[in-house]
Amino acid sequence: MTIDDSAIRLEWSRRDRRAVGAVAVQFAINGMFGASIAPRLPELRDQIGVSTRTIGLFLTLTAVSGLAASISIGRVVSFLGTRRVMLVGGIAAAVSLALVGLGSSWPLVLVGLTGLMFFDVYVDVAMNMQGSWLSARRHHPIMNRLHGLWSVGCVIGGVVAGTLAGSTVSLRSHLLVTAAVLAALSTGVAALLLPVDERHADEPEADAGEASVRAGSGRFFLAGMTAVVLETVGLSWAAFRVTDDLDGSSSAAALAYVAVVGGMAIGRFAGDHLEHWWGSDTLMRRSATVAVIGLALAGLLPAEWLVVVAFLVGGLGIATLMPRLYDLAARAGNGGASGLGVLTAGIRTATIVAPATIAAVASSASVGVAIVLAAALAGLGFLVTTRAARPAVTRA
Repeated sequence: MTIDDSAIRLEWSRRDRRAVGAVAVQFAINGMFGASIAPRLPELRDQIGVSTRTIGLFLTLTAVSGLAASISIGRVVSFLGTRRVMLVGGIAAAVSLALVGLGSSWPLVLVGLTGLMFFDVYVDVAMNMQGSWLSARRHHPIMNRLHGLWSVGCVIGGVVAGTLAGSTVSLRSHLLVTAAVLAALSTGVAALLLPVDERHADEPEADAGEASVRAGSGRFFLAGMTAVVLETVGLSWAAFRVTDDLDGSSSAAALAYVAVVGGMAIGRFAGDHLEHWWGSDTLMRRSATVAVIGLALAGLLPAEWLVVVAFLVGGLGIATLMPRLYDLAARAGNGGASGLGVLTAGIRTATIVAPATIAAVASSASVGVAIVLAAALAGLGFLVTTRAARPAVTRA
């Protein structure tokens, strides 16, 4: 090896370390965006004078913009590159969050939520692409831990939201300050990200469960749909379970949300080690089972503290589903965003259908019943989807 080669490799190593740190911060930032609103959705509902069913409709309408972003993300990433997409998307998401804070009536809130959902897809895909490239070059994978930092961001955002919900700080002030801070952070990390987009090298054959998802874009779509319903049940409806079914306070509702994202954070930081011990196929199957059990108990148990513990268990199960799907989709795209575009299209399609459906069941029966039904159906669908091609993979 020449001196010049050594210098180049050292510079690549330094660049990678900077990029890993920057992507890690970006994952945490992205988690804080949604977490700043989700625990206070009941409060936002009351502030603009709409019903729970209407909030479900809002979430459905805003998800349409997420689907549009999923369809366009491939061209946008090809034109701008992942670093610029993260920078522009992060600032735009912060502006959207500020619009939600400024909204005293439903039209402006709807515009803000729509923008937040749209630009979340852009940042989500771009940061997962960079994370997957960096993970593939390391001795130990980091995708679960990167998603763990997203969950840490959710915990931070949820704790702040829950604390402020019980104080004299208004929802408007909370969201405006949060938007400004997150915009500044997004701008700061952009310079340290990978400047040039890359491609994955050829990889060895995946586990049977992974290969069943890789086998066709339809499975990415369906796996994304079912996995995100499990996340949505916990992240979007934990607060309503406490306030509407159990007559709990806003602070208790925020604690239920924090339990979900806290469980997700713990599971994701342990996920890379569990994947090494069990294999990805077994980990996905066990994780989905734990998620369904935890969420079902959260919808059935009668006491606040039991519900909070059950949501924690549900979060542990949810934890490793999305990181693996994102990594597989990024690798299937071979340096482009096509695989992630299909996966996020499935995710956003589910976010169009699921909120209104869950809200309708919650309004006619209870939030708990809606959680149980959604978790059971989504969990079964995920297991069937990720195992569907096992025989074909075995013959290959």
